[in-house]
Amino acid sequence: MRMPVAPTAPDSSRPRVLVVEDDDTIGHHLESGLRGHGYAPTWCRTGAGALAEATRLPYDVLLLDLGLPDMDGLDVARHLRARLPDLLIVVLTARTEDIDVIAGLDAGADDYLVKPFSLTVLLARLRAHLRRHAVAAPAREPVRLGDLVVDVAARRCELHGVEVPLRAKEFDLLAVLAGRVGEAVPRETLMAEVWDENWFGSTKTLDVTMAGLRRRLTRTAELGGRPARLPEITTLRGHGYRLEQQPDPST
Repeated sequence: MRMPVAPTAPDSSRPRVLVVEDDDTIGHHLESGLRGHGYAPTWCRTGAGALAEATRLPYDVLLLDLGLPDMDGLDVARHLRARLPDLLIVVLTARTEDIDVIAGLDAGADDYLVKPFSLTVLLARLRAHLRRHAVAAPAREPVRLGDLVVDVAARRCELHGVEVPLRAKEFDLLAVLAGRVGEAVPRETLMAEVWDENWFGSTKTLDVTMAGLRRRLTRTAELGGRPARLPEITTLRGHGYRLEQQPDPST
């Protein structure tokens, strides 16, 4: 009589990936492909199962299908983004409309892949993202832009002493621009430094992230109850963006 084999715990020395996918074919393909390339995957078929699993072990990556049988994948993304701000969330979706992609990014996803996609592309994306997570930012003095302070080393952004609740990519985008105040930064440069030099998707991701960054800065300024000097992010059509320091009215 064969004894049942206990499930193997993920190897803590390998990046842990939580795969949330209800399609058996895709789920098996992702699980075996990730394991064969040095990752430690755990596969869940429901959103509720993913939420429970994410509290059991610390995961590095969430691969999240949006079309789950028990709940909307966007709700899973929002919930886990709020609980685990450093978790890398990659949305897997068959929805191809821009509004669906924007909704996924706005829910807290760092990246997305439209089905069908190749395992090679997925692995390239994961390597690029995890490489950025592993490289510590060099220590440097906070950048002061009017009443806004961008502290790259601490990954904090404050306005009048109030922390601006930026998402990971929004902060990364602001940090790149803050390091080049007054410079016209091309879209290609921003995509390479904030996402990946081998980015395969649409650069609309940049526009969505920029819109979120501007919105959060404006909302925080409005909550302060007093005028705030914010740097202006100028859109350079056909080129990129430029962060411009606002002059001090007292000078």
